[in-house]
Amino acid sequence: MKNHIAILIFLALGLFACNNSTPQEGVSEATETTMENAQFGGLALYSLRDSMAVHPREVLKEVADIGYKYIEAANYEDGKFYGMSPTDFKAYLDEIGLIPMSVHQGSVTLDNADQMIADTKAAGFKYFVIPVPPMGHFKFDQATGTLNMSEDLETVMNIINTIGAKCTAAGLQLLYHNHNFEFEENANGIVPMEYFLEHSDSANVNFQMDLYWVTKAGEDPLAWFAKAPGRFKSWHVKDMDDEGRFAPVGTGHIDFARILEHKDESGMECYFVEQDRTFNNTPIEAVTISHNALKEIGFQNVN
Repeated sequence: MKNHIAILIFLALGLFACNNSTPQEGVSEATETTMENAQFGGLALYSLRDSMAVHPREVLKEVADIGYKYIEAANYEDGKFYGMSPTDFKAYLDEIGLIPMSVHQGSVTLDNADQMIADTKAAGFKYFVIPVPPMGHFKFDQATGTLNMSEDLETVMNIINTIGAKCTAAGLQLLYHNHNFEFEENANGIVPMEYFLEHSDSANVNFQMDLYWVTKAGEDPLAWFAKAPGRFKSWHVKDMDDEGRFAPVGTGHIDFARILEHKDESGMECYFVEQDRTFNNTPIEAVTISHNALKEIGFQNVN
């Protein structure tokens, strides 16, 4: 089963990276400045999807050399992660000193969930993340270029709760990842994120907060931590420039230090730099800049 949903979202929006990079492009100088850093923090491999599709082992080694400690995968196809069996993928990460922490499974359904969960477990991941409303409930409006979801929140939540119970039984934690539309009132006058929080059992379902998309929705992450303490177990950390575009951490205007002060209220257990699209840097340069900024902000003290 191909995990194309997250990629299709950004393809439809034109959010693929402006600058594709080979595994060695722009690495030497940036890597030299970070090789001495102790490993900390996570990287969402979606940030490096183009080079990961060609040379996954080499790119993963670069990620470790930059100083990241754990990764979030975003490619699962035919029972493999980046062309490697679950056990081979885990073994290679062990070899280079990276931890398989989280995986986005955008193509999960009630029919394929058992196999996906088994493979996720075999690869050593802890978090099974549903990145968009599953099973056809995600919407993209080509006329306006906006992301949205169906108004049938009950069905969406029933699917997520069912998969969440399966994950719990397998020893995994299920998280739902937000974009901006979950924080916006739908046609029925309901805010999907409020509905999800109310109609999910925290024993089986929690959330990965994407700090960029929450900000894009005009919301304050701290307000949501207060509404649902302990339920935002994972964060996506990416900045926003003055034009509202994706930016490397520390180069935009999101106040991460302020948000980080409330990590305990959030329940945050891990975080991942994610760079959906780059404008002035190659992807590998962007995630290197972000890792250096994480240290300045204080993220290295989280784990």
